[in-house]
Amino acid sequence: MRLAAALAYLAAAGCAAADGGPDVSIVGARYEVPLDTYPHRIMGSIREKAVLAVTTSDGRTLRVDLREGLEPDHVFEDIAPRVADADGDGAADVIVVETDPQLGAQLAIYSLRLGALVKAHATPHIGQRFRWLAPVGVADLNGDGVTDLAYVDRPHLARTLRVWSWAAGGLTEVATLEGVTNHRIGDEVISGGIRDCGAGPEIVTASADWARLLATRLEGDRLASREIGPHEGRQSFAAALACR
Repeated sequence: MRLAAALAYLAAAGCAAADGGPDVSIVGARYEVPLDTYPHRIMGSIREKAVLAVTTSDGRTLRVDLREGLEPDHVFEDIAPRVADADGDGAADVIVVETDPQLGAQLAIYSLRLGALVKAHATPHIGQRFRWLAPVGVADLNGDGVTDLAYVDRPHLARTLRVWSWAAGGLTEVATLEGVTNHRIGDEVISGGIRDCGAGPEIVTASADWARLLATRLEGDRLASREIGPHEGRQSFAAALACR
């Protein structure tokens, strides 16, 4: 059975989340409160946001306002939050791009804990102002039973695919690959994702020059890419994710 980008981005999750209460799970997420405090504007007209709002399966809306937290200068520098089981515990989480004005972006995971929405895990910040990352998706990429998270680090500059896996104590980077991208400056979408055309998950991105589409596999702790066709706009990504 062919699975497309649903491996990477789940619109909803029906699993139970014990930390949120019996049978309570995150079923939706959105950003609120546009900001002008961090004028990167890498996403076209989409502005950075201050608030992450999630909807739970029991009908509640929970919010995290970064302005009221321990890092009040942080912003959500993202096109849309992603609802998926990020750590393999059977409960839905929210995967976001969170940015420090001086240290750049990080991939962050928000989860339900004792009925509250909290920042549970995150990768390190890139380390420099106005440096961004573009998420790819979430899946067990090499079949080892461990959930992996993938993103393109600085898709306009470094163009480096990074894969992080869960280990005792949190996230560990397991593989990197240069020469790929999934976003162009000003685009209001992140291209590509994760597909499974019957032989296991593959990461779909563009080549660094946007000439070709690439399918990348995680083989143990190594990323291996192959060309799967020319890049001819968004429709070529849609076809690739649908295994056509």
